[in-house]
Formats: sequence, structure tokens, C-alpha cells
Amino acid sequence: MSLSTARSFLSEACYGEQELDANSALMELDKGLRSGKLGEQCEAVVLFPKLFQKYPFPILINSAFLKLADIFRLGNNFLRLCVLKVTQQSEKHLEKILNVDEFVKRVFSVIHSNDPVARAITLRMLGSLASIIPERKNAHHSIRQSLDSHDNVEVEAAIFAAASFSAQSKDFAAGICNKVSEMIQGLDTPVELKLKLIPMLQHMHHDASLASSSRELLQNLVNSYPSTPMVIVTLHTFTQLAASSLIDIPKQHCCCHLNDPRKAVKRLAINDLKLLAKKAPHLWIRENTQVTLCECALTSPYISLKLGMLAVISTLSGTIAIKQYFNMTGTSSVPPRLTDLVKLAQECCYHSNLAVAAHGVIVLSNIAISCPEKVQLEQDTILGVESLLMLCSEDSSPSAQATLKTALTSLVKLLKSRPHLSQSVVEFLLGQLHLSCDSSRVLMCHALAAITTHLPVLGDGMLGDLVDLYRVASHSSTDKQQELLVSLATVIFVASQSSLTAEVKSVIKQQLENVANGWTVYRIARQASRMGCHEFSSELYQSLRTRVASEHFYFWLNSLKEFSQAEQCLSHVQDGDYSGAMSAIAEALRSYQKGIASLTAASTPLSPLTFQCEFIKLRIDTLQALSQLICTCNSLKTSPPPAIATTIALTSGNELQRCGRISMQMKVCMDEFRSLAARYADLHQSSFDADYATLRNVELQQQSCLLVSHVIEALILDPQAASFQEYGTPDSVQTESEYERRMMSVFNRVLEEVEGLTKKHPPVSYLHTGCLCDAVIALLKVPLSFQRYFFQKLQSTSIKLALSPSPRTPSEPIPVQNSQQLTLKVEGVVQHGSTPGLFRKIQSVCLNVTSVLQSKTGPDFKIALDAKTNEIEQRVEPHNDYFSTQFLLNFSILGTHTVTVEASVVDESGTEWKTGPKTTVSVKSLEDPYSQQLRHQLQQGGPQPPPQRGPYTRF
Repeated sequence: MSLSTARSFLSEACYGEQELDANSALMELDKGLRSGKLGEQCEAVVLFPKLFQKYPFPILINSAFLKLADIFRLGNNFLRLCVLKVTQQSEKHLEKILNVDEFVKRVFSVIHSNDPVARAITLRMLGSLASIIPERKNAHHSIRQSLDSHDNVEVEAAIFAAASFSAQSKDFAAGICNKVSEMIQGLDTPVELKLKLIPMLQHMHHDASLASSSRELLQNLVNSYPSTPMVIVTLHTFTQLAASSLIDIPKQHCCCHLNDPRKAVKRLAINDLKLLAKKAPHLWIRENTQVTLCECALTSPYISLKLGMLAVISTLSGTIAIKQYFNMTGTSSVPPRLTDLVKLAQECCYHSNLAVAAHGVIVLSNIAISCPEKVQLEQDTILGVESLLMLCSEDSSPSAQATLKTALTSLVKLLKSRPHLSQSVVEFLLGQLHLSCDSSRVLMCHALAAITTHLPVLGDGMLGDLVDLYRVASHSSTDKQQELLVSLATVIFVASQSSLTAEVKSVIKQQLENVANGWTVYRIARQASRMGCHEFSSELYQSLRTRVASEHFYFWLNSLKEFSQAEQCLSHVQDGDYSGAMSAIAEALRSYQKGIASLTAASTPLSPLTFQCEFIKLRIDTLQALSQLICTCNSLKTSPPPAIATTIALTSGNELQRCGRISMQMKVCMDEFRSLAARYADLHQSSFDADYATLRNVELQQQSCLLVSHVIEALILDPQAASFQEYGTPDSVQTESEYERRMMSVFNRVLEEVEGLTKKHPPVSYLHTGCLCDAVIALLKVPLSFQRYFFQKLQSTSIKLALSPSPRTPSEPIPVQNSQQLTLKVEGVVQHGSTPGLFRKIQSVCLNVTSVLQSKTGPDFKIALDAKTNEIEQRVEPHNDYFSTQFLLNFSILGTHTVTVEASVVDESGTEWKTGPKTTVSVKSLEDPYSQQLRHQLQQGGPQPPPQRGPYTRF
């Protein structure tokens, strides 16, 4: 019964569980460990990894591992094996064991057993613990002794442990190297054992002499033992050692074995060369690429070997090695276009084997992108890709589709750097779409969308062909057909640039009604929202609302429908129609308020929709601020400056008084837009898991608010001090989407108009207010883009904090004497979703601790501000997703203090992200007994007590 309780607790994937729940689960598992039945004991042991995953803090992990060590010491070999497996599965939690000595002592006691299997399991256990006990001499001694055992199981376990300790300990590696060398070279060591000993040498990279002696031994082994298994193991170990020490990579003798007649050896040599190409491409020189790979690939009659060598070359072609290759050709008599590398790539592009052809295309495109000044290969690359597309587009096999995807990826990459080649490629892809199978069409649509995003001028010419294809695209509800509907619709949205005609809408709707399921319709609506086609997306969300089974989904779809309708209201704004703009904003705000209510109802504890709610609130406040700005501009007509405005300005010395009340209203508007820009910056800083397009979208919203505040300042408040140079030139930023392109165009146009106006006319005239209103309308006319993070979270990162000491109950403060300092220990665990580090990774965690005096219980006198508060910041680097640090806090003022610990993360580029969480505890500062006694005696007028003894009393 107890184990079923623990199992049910551990199977629940909920967050925010209490410490009591974790302790009760540990107690239930402990009952299972103390059970008299072997089956229950084993079941309890194997449940521990789930417990560690659910509550990964040291206080529980330490207790759990000590209990497991007891089972390991007292149990049978099967239980020991279960504990070993748990330890290996929980490797990232081992450093959280606090009582390492006690844990190792209990485990190590089994090494003296008479049972060789028990000793073997103990050796493997010690090897698994090598990361936390790398320098334990008793473990080192036991491993050395066990290598001389006559029991094969124990020797294999000793080899495993020796390899683990060699990777962690320089001293152990140096001490065991000679022993391993003797065993490998000894005639009495069986070949099977030698094959297991040799891989240990890959860890002998701690210093140059150790690595050098290991390389010499491996070189001798290759010459002395030419059998295939021995050569394979030795070569791979040699490669691993070279990759770790970064020495002898160009001279790596895998190159010599490419001509070995044995296919297995050749295949291994190629795989090892690929590993070295990824690990250290900068160490490859032209001779290695030319002699080792190109000549062998050109002459090899075997497809598999040619393919392997091409894989190495394609890996190198995407790195600095390709530039080094062509830079060295300047000293040779062979023109760059006639080098073996270019010949090989051109020949492989038209190879009958699809994988070989794909690698040829990759190499050609990388050369064309990286070395345009050395060799012109753009047309060769495009012809090679087109021939490969014609070959693969009608074949739906996985290999053909993988080749097609590789070719299209290389093509898109090439066209980004050579946009003048895009027109002919797009025409070819459109023609090929009609002849291809569904899976190939999907990939081609992705490529067309990427090309059109970077070159929107091609969109108009594509639209007719795409709509014709959509009419006949789908006749069934298979997965590929549904995927094709989404991909084609996406390309149509990109090509139409936010303005869908009635014909296009009717064609898409007809297909969706015929064969599309609800999920397909939602994906298309989501893409329409992303591309700014809000009228169409609103209709699709409307049709989907009643087709979901959950009220949260209903409210979510209803909110999306309202947001789309709100943005659709803004699309009808006309230039110069200021009253129409205010009416459109009012209508949009009504829809937005309905939508935010639905969005709040759609949130759940597991899906709080924090980013979505904050983004929409900011959009609402931005629209209100824009509407207020138009009203303020109109006030120049309704309430012009009084006749004595000039006299008032001269008397007060404030030139803005010439403009009347509009100057103060404009200052309020400017402050409001700066406040909105700061809130957008906060939203950006809190969105650690967002994709790059979403973050860029938030940046653009922030820049639009800063632009309006800058224009107000430049036109009305302070024309002399305003500077336009910080905003750059129109072509200074490389845009990545149609929305960004439109926003940047508006920014540049508004800045040009404002700069021209400030030089010609003094403020404030109708020209100035008209320019401001025109800027507002220009911003409103750009359809808002709802990016991926609004709908979908691909990366999930959260931090869980634990503070000690912690109060017994949440409402009870932690007592501390005012003459002492409180040591606050902060521990934390970084929790990830299914794809950790997809967009950015955590480099360090920044912990900020602040304390504020809430209520004072001592005598009422003035206190310095620094005595009331503590403010300390520390950065810690998480290891295996765990971090720990301590803070020393001073509470000299009697009373209740609130201590707040806030975590933020720093990514690999040094950017700080306010991810949270924020944890608060109460601390009550009490008067120490000696001071209390002294005060009472002074109040009563009694004798003075003797001075309190302290470490400095005698001085």
C-alpha cells in the first residue's frame, strides 16, 4: 500500500508541490526499502530517480542516497545492481550529496567481500561516483588491485572504473597509464581484454607528456596488431585522444587508413575524420583536404566510401577550413575553379546516388557563399539544385525527401546572399510544384515562403500560380494533404503581403470546408494572424470556436477572434482622416477589451498565458495613448494659445508658454509613450524562452513608442536638443520579415518628415500637429503581427528556489538577534522542457537579495537608510542545472524585516533576463539578552553589569 502511494505521488507531473509531500514520499519509499520482500525493496529502489526529478534539492537527495547506500551495503547483489542503475541514472544529482564521506564509506565496505560479483558491482559503483570522489586514494588502490584479479567480471568492472577515474583525475591517469600499457603489451593478456583496455587511453590527455606516451603506444599497437578489431579500436581511441588534446589532428593517421583494403577500417577512418572536422576545423590545412579527401573521393569506386568522404568535406565546407583551402590556392598554379575540390563537387551534383548529389550541392553552395571573390559558382550551384529537385520531387521516399530538404536549404542560403538569382529560381519552383508529390510540395512551399520573405517583390508574380494550385491541392484528409494546405496558405499569405482578395479567400475557404480538419484550420488562422491577414483569421477563429471540447479553448479562440477584429478595424484608417482614426481606435479598443476578458478566462494554473496577457495590455495602452495624442493635436484648434501667450512666455522665461496649454499636454503624452517603451522593454527582458521573431516584434513595438516620444520632443517641446542621427539610415538594418520591413519604412519616413519640418517652421503650428497625426496613422496602418510565442512555446525554462533557514509556517517570521548576522542559503534548480537551449542557454544565474524594514519595535529615533535595508547581488553558474550560494544579512534594527530573493538569468551572450521567481520571507530582529539586561538595569538605576566577554576583551 505504501509503495502505491509513493508511486501515485511520483507519477503526477505537477509543479509547486510542498516539501512535506516530498518528505512523505521519501518515507513511503523508506518503508519499501525496509520491507522483508525482495520485490518491494527493488520497486522502492527504482522509484528514487523519479523522486530526485520531482524534488531535486540536496537535503532530500542526501537522505535518499544514504538510504540507498545502506541497501547497497546490506542487500544482495540484485539490490546492489538496482542501486547502481539508480546512481547512473541520477548522475547529475550526485554533487548534491552532502555527506560524501559517509556515503562512500558505506558503499566501499562491500569491496572487501569474498564475492567477486559484489566486488565488481562495487567497482562500477565507484566508477559512477568518480565525478564527486576523483582523488580518493583507497578507491584508486582498489581499482589497481582489481585489474590483477583472475575473475573476468571483476576485471571488466575495474576497467570501467579506471576509465571513469582517468577522465576525472590527472593523478590517477598518470599513475595507471604504465599499468595499462603493460597489460596491453603483455603477452599473457587475452586479446578480448586488450580491446577493452585500449579505449582507456583516450582519457590520457591531462598533460602533453601523458598524451604523447599514449599516442606512441597506440601507434605501436596499430603496427603490431593488424587485425581488423584491434585496428578499429586503436584508431578510434587515437581519434578521441587527438580530439581532446587538439594535437596531431592534421597528421591524424586515420588519413593513412583511407587506402586500407578493409571496408570496416575505411568506414571507421571516415567517421573519425568527420568527428575531427567538427571538433577542430581550423586545424585542417589545404594538404589534408586536397590529398586526404578530394583525391581519394575522386578515385574511389565505392559509393559508400565516396559518400563518407563527401560528408567530411561538406562539414569542412561550412567552416573556416574552406577559406583556408582557397587562400592557399593563390600560391599554386591551378586556378581555383579547376581545383580538385570544385571538380569533385561539380561531378557529385549530378551523381545517380541522391545522398552523394546532396553533399555535392552543399559543398558548391558553401564555396559560392564563402569565397565569391575566389571562384564564381552560383550558376553551377543553381543548376545542380534544379537537377536534384527534378529528380527528387516526384519521389516520396524518406531518402529522396531528406535530399530534397538538404538541397532546398542550401538554395535558400545561397539566395539570401545572392538575391539577384531569386527570380529564375522562383519560376522554376512554381513550375515544379505542379509535377511534385505532396511531401515535396510542402518542402518547396517552405522554401518559397523563405525566399519571398527576404524578397517581397516576387510575391505578386507567384500569387496566381499558388491560387490555381490551391484549387486542386487536396482531395483527401491525409496528414500530408493537411500539411500541404497549411504550407500553401502560408506562401499565399506571404506573397499577398497582408491584403487578401475576395477570390483568394473564397478559394482557401472552399478547400478548408471540403477536406480540412479543425487543427489544420487553426494552423492556417494562426499563420494569417502572423502575416497580418486579420480579417481572414477572424473568420476562421469564428468558425472554430464551437468545435472545441474545453471552455478554456473556447475562450482562447474567442480572444483570438476579438484581437483579429480589433486589428481589422485599424486597417481601414485613411491618411489625413484624423476623426476616422479616432473612431477606428475606439472600435478596436472595444474588441480588445472583450478579447482580454476572454484571454484571462482561457488561462489555467499550468498555462497562465502571462506573455499573451501582458502583450495585449500593452497594445491596448498603446492604442489609448495614440488616441490621446490625436486629441491633444486637435486641441490646438479647439483651444489655441491666448493673445497674451507671448507676454507670459517672456515674463516666465519659458518659451513653451507661447504654445498655450498644448505644450503641457504634449509633455504628458511624451511621458506616457516613454513609460510604454519601458514596459515593452520589461516584457522583452522577461521573455527568455521566446523565439527571435517574437522578441524582434516586441522591440519594434518599443521602438514605435520611443519614436513617437522623440517626434513630440523634436517638433514641439525641444526642437534644438533633438537629434536624428541615433536612428540611422533607412538601409542600416537588415530586415527579416514583412512586418519589420513595413515598420522600419514608417520609422524612416516619419523621421525624414520631422527633420525637414523642424528646419523650416518654428513650433507650434498646424503643420507640426498634422505631422504628428500622420505619424500615428502611418503606425496604425501597419497590420500587427502575432508571432509564434503568442501561440506556441517551443522552449520552456523555469527556476525553482529553496531558502534556508525557512520558517516552520509561511506566516511565521524567522527569529534572529540584532547583534548577529543571518546566513541565508539560496539553492536553486533550473527546470527545462522537452527542448532545452533551443533559442538560448543559461550561462549564470543572478540572485538579488533585498531586505526592507516593515515595522519597528525599538525606540523611535531616526535611522540611517542603509541600516534599514540590505541589498546584495551574486552571480552563480549552475552545474548540472543546480546552483547554491549564501548571503550574510545584517538586521541591527529591531523589528520585522521582509527579505526578497529574486532570480534572473544571464545567457551565453551576457544578456540578463528577468525570468524570476521572486521569493519572500519574514525575519524578526530581536534584542540580544545582554543588551536587554543592560537596558533593564539602566532603567531601574541598578549597578552596572560586568562587560560581556568577547574575543577582543583582553585587548
